[in-house]
Order: sequence, then C-alpha cells, then structure tokens
Amino acid sequence: MIVAHPDDAEYGTSAAVAEWTSRGIEVGYVLATGGEAGMQRPPAEARELRAAEQRAACDIVGVEYLRILNFPDGLVEYGVALRKALTYEIRAFQPDAIITGSGELHVAWGLDHPDHRAVGLAAIDASRDAGNKWLFTDHFDDGVGPWQASTLLLTGTTPTHYVEVSESSVQKSVASLAAHEHYLADLPDHPTPESFIPPMLAATGKSVGVPYAMGFALH
Repeated sequence: MIVAHPDDAEYGTSAAVAEWTSRGIEVGYVLATGGEAGMQRPPAEARELRAAEQRAACDIVGVEYLRILNFPDGLVEYGVALRKALTYEIRAFQPDAIITGSGELHVAWGLDHPDHRAVGLAAIDASRDAGNKWLFTDHFDDGVGPWQASTLLLTGTTPTHYVEVSESSVQKSVASLAAHEHYLADLPDHPTPESFIPPMLAATGKSVGVPYAMGFALH
C-alpha cells in the first residue's frame, strides 16, 4: 500500500487489508509524508503524533511493515525523486500486488489532494520502474534487486474488481481510522468513522451482491 499521508489507507481500504491479513497475507504500508502539515500544531509535533497514530492503525488491521518517507506534506511533487524513492520501497518489500491511488484530479469526493495525485502517479510508474534493471541501479548497492509486482490495484477511480469484506473487517477499518484520534480532533467537520465507513462499504457490496466490499481498478 503506497499512500501520501498517515490515515489515507483508513478510508475503507483498510477493511480489505484486514481481510487479507486475517488470511495470513502480509501487507506493508509506505507513506510518502509524515502528514506534518495536516494538524493545528507545529509540524514537528504533528509528525511524531501522526506516526504513532498510524502505527496504532496498522496494529488494528494486522500490518507490521510501516515506512514513512520524508517528502514534505502538502508539497509533494511528481518526479524522478519520488519515483526513485517508491521504486526502492517496492524492491525492498517485494510485493505481489501494489495498492495506490489513481492519480486522477476528479474523485468521488471532489478534487483530490495534490499529494494524493502525485503519489498515485509516481507509485504507478514506480511499479514499472522497480522491474527495470537499468533504472536506479544504485539501489542494488543496498542488496535490493529488480522486482516486478504482478498486480496493480487503484483506488479513487471506477472499480473493476471487488474484495468482499466481513463485518469484522469493516469494524477494524472503522477502528483504524478512529486510531487517528488527535488528527480527527483537529478536523471538527470530519464525520465520525462509524458514520460513513460501514455505509460506504455496504453500498459497494450491494452493487456486487454481497454485504460489504471494497472496490479497486485492477491492472
């Protein structure tokens, strides 16, 4: 899972993550930023707090592997530097599937955040870069080699495939977003996790004839 900020994985996608980890599938999270510009407190304090809340969210859905990179929150730019960093993380973790955002401007909730767009596009490109032995060859000095994931799953776009999730996984998804307690407290107009995550996953499930589901565009 490659996202821009702490909490980005928790808006429904973590239900699928909980479903996978319950089956013994290892899932790792890579965050491009520490989310330090997203709270009403000094960035250094926010970064530390958000890292702790993300760690707690990961524990709820069974994710042990968590990497938070040092790109500046709110100012992430698509480019070679971002592609290179994400390529390294893909090569190091060696995933079979990569989950990331679609990088689209228009999403279901409006115009998407620029960090989301930059990270989504860079992760899509890095999924290809990681398998190219002629790109970013200095990575090999660290003992990592080329790695080509077989599957790319995109969020924030029209889904083509669905993961059915259990009631337990839905509740874990709710709890994983609620774990970002201090972050959400700084967003007084934000709906409570329990008020929108179960209905959202239920609506997706209804479209494919199951109680709850998370949708992805499969590539």
